[in-house]
Amino acid sequence: MGKRKKRREKELEGVNLLGLAPRRVAEWEEEGGRVVILRPPPTSRGLRRLVDRALHALSAHRIRLDGVGSFAWRHLDGERTVGEVAELLRQEFGEDVEPAEERLGHLVWLMRKEEFLVYPGWEEEKGRGAGR
Repeated sequence: MGKRKKRREKELEGVNLLGLAPRRVAEWEEEGGRVVILRPPPTSRGLRRLVDRALHALSAHRIRLDGVGSFAWRHLDGERTVGEVAELLRQEFGEDVEPAEERLGHLVWLMRKEEFLVYPGWEEEKGRGAGR
């Protein structure tokens, strides 16, 4: 993880994730009722580009989400907060998603780390822009 990403993750410590409304920025498609996220090729330049391209070639280009992840992904639209989506998960899947906030929080953290999601209100407030 680069210095910029580490700094962003460090700054998020202590932020109430449940109150943020993440927005999807990655391309995705439906396949058999499930969401498949399409990992874009790297956009870096210079020597970093060579390393990034090699890592990209070795990584999964299509990330298939399970039913719970697919449901959550569809609702992470920048309008609903993580807390609201957790409640929707609970209504849709019942006990199978408990603890819903923890499970969704982990998914959102991973998706943001991979730069598939951004936190519009928080990131602009901190002067980071909208993502990629």
